[in-house]
Amino acid sequence: MTDFLDLERVRHNFRRAAPGYARADFLAREIDGRMQERLDYVRLTPEWIVDLGCGPGLSLPGLQQRYPAARCLGLDQETAMLPGAARPQGWRRWLRGGREREPAYVAGDACCLPLRSRSADLVWSNLLLPWLEEPRPLFREALRSLKVGGLLMFSTLGPDTLKELRAGFRDGYAHTQRFADMHDLGDMLVETGFADPVVDMEVITLTYPDLPALLADLRAAGATCAMRDRRRGLAGRGLLQGLEHHFESLRRDGRLPVTFEIIYGHAWRPEPRQIEDGRSIIRFAGR
Repeated sequence: MTDFLDLERVRHNFRRAAPGYARADFLAREIDGRMQERLDYVRLTPEWIVDLGCGPGLSLPGLQQRYPAARCLGLDQETAMLPGAARPQGWRRWLRGGREREPAYVAGDACCLPLRSRSADLVWSNLLLPWLEEPRPLFREALRSLKVGGLLMFSTLGPDTLKELRAGFRDGYAHTQRFADMHDLGDMLVETGFADPVVDMEVITLTYPDLPALLADLRAAGATCAMRDRRRGLAGRGLLQGLEHHFESLRRDGRLPVTFEIIYGHAWRPEPRQIEDGRSIIRFAGR
């Protein structure tokens, strides 16, 4: 049961954004490129790659170019976001173990994956976590789906994201998503059973000519607030004027700065410590 997030609103926002999403979400593409550069330092030769929250599949061409022998599956909860041509037939071929060059796509829940346990070598997720109630269900499903020695790699947004927008409102409602702190994400990875987690962050500052341009970008990327305690009706003129005044006070060199705190994380699926009935596994080193 969800307490904070309106999942129907999340789906509505991305369904509405789907026709133009591939052109609108330039920030997701930039972060994807930075994530893929981090794979330069990872020793991994995956056979199966799963992209959670894949949207229109923008990450998979780069991953396939890097790992040409891998089979790639993109999963997204909102069917309208998926590349239509590959949706049903490609998924069935993927399940049968086909070696088609093109990725397969399926609509599904990242917190309840339609995958066999220990089937994937790399689970990839670019900016999906802000649209979940909390990260642990996804982490648990990723752990279950990964082979021993498999890698989870993700990006998400941290608490300073859109801080200028939050500071400009004085009405007590949520106007952005809740964003997890990177230290909490590291603790969650360990708690759910991952090994050797690495979590770090950077700040990207975008600039806009005016407030309507920022709000239009957020709508086009499906990134408007979907919290249950968001404002449901239209904001009054006074509230909007206050928001515009706040942003104008931040203007530098003719542009309005907007902060995005980007968190990157990866962790490995270790050897199991217990068998299914709960008994511990004890390993003895040979001489």
